[in-house]
Amino acid sequence: MSRISLEQANALIAAAFAKGQALGLKPLTVAVLDPGGCLIALQRQEGASNLRPQIAIGKANGALALGVSSRKIGEMAVERPTFVASLGPIAEQGLIPAAGGIILVDGAGRPIGAVGITGDTSDNDETCALAGAAAAGLQVQ
Repeated sequence: MSRISLEQANALIAAAFAKGQALGLKPLTVAVLDPGGCLIALQRQEGASNLRPQIAIGKANGALALGVSSRKIGEMAVERPTFVASLGPIAEQGLIPAAGGIILVDGAGRPIGAVGITGDTSDNDETCALAGAAAAGLQVQ
C-alpha cells in the first residue's frame, strides 16, 4: 500500500469522532492527507470553529513535512523556537507544533499519509487520532 485510501480515511474519521463523543470532547475537525500532503478527506463536526480545518491540515502536514508527530514538533519548538517558527512561512499548508498530528505508515514503516485533529486539548486531539487510526486498521509511526 502506498497511500491511505478514501475508505480508510473515512473509517478513521468516523472512529475519531466516536472516540471524541465517548470522551465528551468539544467538536472536532479531522483532516487526512496522502503521503505527498494532498487532502484526502476532511470533516468538521457541527459547532467546530471556522479555523479548525486549517489547524487540522497544519498538524498533519507538519508531521509529514518533518517526519515526526506534531507533538514532537511542539517539543522541538521549545528546544529550537527560531527553527520551528521559520518553517511556518515555507510550509504551504501550515505547520502546527501541537499534538494531534500523526503519520500513518505501511507494514514496512513507510508513510502512507497523516491525520491531523483539532478541537479539544492537544492531548485529547492526539488520543482521537490514535483511536481513529487503530479502528481503521492503520499503523502509526
